[in-house]
Formats: sequence, structure tokens, C-alpha cells
Amino acid sequence: MNEELLILPENFEIERDLREQLSGRPGHQRCVVGESELLVVVHEVPEAGIPERKAMFFWRKHDGSWLQSSGAGLSELSHLLDRYTKAIDANEELLEKTESTELVFKILKHAGPLTRSTRNLVNALEDTLAQEPDDRAILSFRDRARELERAAELLQSDARETLIFWQAEASEEHARSSGRLGKILFKLNLVTGFFLPLVALGSLFGMNVQLPHFVEDLFWIIFFGGLVVGVLLLWYVARNND
Repeated sequence: MNEELLILPENFEIERDLREQLSGRPGHQRCVVGESELLVVVHEVPEAGIPERKAMFFWRKHDGSWLQSSGAGLSELSHLLDRYTKAIDANEELLEKTESTELVFKILKHAGPLTRSTRNLVNALEDTLAQEPDDRAILSFRDRARELERAAELLQSDARETLIFWQAEASEEHARSSGRLGKILFKLNLVTGFFLPLVALGSLFGMNVQLPHFVEDLFWIIFFGGLVVGVLLLWYVARNND
């Protein structure tokens, strides 16, 4: 049974020592060290909600020259960093403008893979520099990748803090609304409790019921006295609850 081989760019003729370290899948971002060559494996910018990663390969030959899928050099690595920058900036711009919790959640879901991917990209370039400390191009790309890692971390942190702030703001508004509703219900119950005896008293006088003479003679005094006391009580309660 033949072992599955990783598909590399057609122009890559890597040494046997490198090939033996590769499986049939690209795997994580890393620098594979051979006898006299290097193979750097990096990932394309991740998409939100898609776990699969597209791999890119860069081969440093025994003579010190770099080769990529399109030919000589490392221009594709520079373009990759540009795409990371564009993805992070686009999410930051959306985060600044949006007022949608759903959109912030989508940004947060994308920020996580961006953070992990840029961190692993930095590690792969660090491993490459450990083998080629004088490679100025790799050094420059490593520094750019570190800046992207920091930007992705800030994007993730800002999105998370935005959701936390909105949640706290909603809870605070809910508490204020509950307080206002409680005051309204208290005043309503007070008004109901005040007028209910007056209504009952009025109904009583409207019925053919024999009442004591002193009650009939003092009806209006009792009525207006109770009304004044009730109004004063309502005013006092309203002033202390505003």
C-alpha cells in the first residue's frame, strides 16, 4: 500500500529528508528542517466558521535561495500578510460602526481564528529565523506578523468588551425601568387604596340604609377631610419617589 504524499507546488523538488517528515496533509504552520533545506508551511487567511485551512509553501534551497509556487522569491508571503491586514482592518471598521449584537458576535468568531493563525505564523517564522538568523526578508516578515498578531488580539478583545459593555448597559437600563415601574405601581396602588373607601362610602350613602344621624350630618366634612388628607398623602409620596 503506497503512503499518501503531500501535494506540493510542481516546481518544488525538495530533498528526501524533507519529504520524509511530511504526511499526506499540510498540518500546522511550521518550519520543516531538512539536511540542507527548509520548507516553511503557512496558512491562508482563515474564514469565519470554516475550520479547514489552505496551506502555502515556501522552500529554501540548499544554495540559500527561496522558491514559492509562482517562482522565485517570497512575494506570496508578503501578499499573505497584506491579506491578513485587510481582514483585520475590515473587522475593526465594522466593529466601530455596528450597533448589532449579532454582527459583533460574527466579528468575534472571526477574530479568534485570526488571532490563532497569526500567532502560529509568527512561530513558524521564528523557527525559520532560528535556522537562518541572517535572513533579513524573513526577519521583516516576522516583525510584520507580530504586528498582525497584536492587531488580531486587540480586535478580539475589543469585540468581547463591546458585548460585555452592551450587556451591562442593557442590565442597567432594565434595572432603571424596573425601578420606574415599581414606583408607578406603588402610586397606582396608593391611589386605589385611597379612593376605594370613598367609593364605598359614596355607594353606602346612595343605598337605602339607615345611618346614624351624626354621620349624615357630617358627611361632607368627612368626605372633604378625607379628600384633603388623601391629596396631601399622594403629594408627599410622589415627592419622595421622584
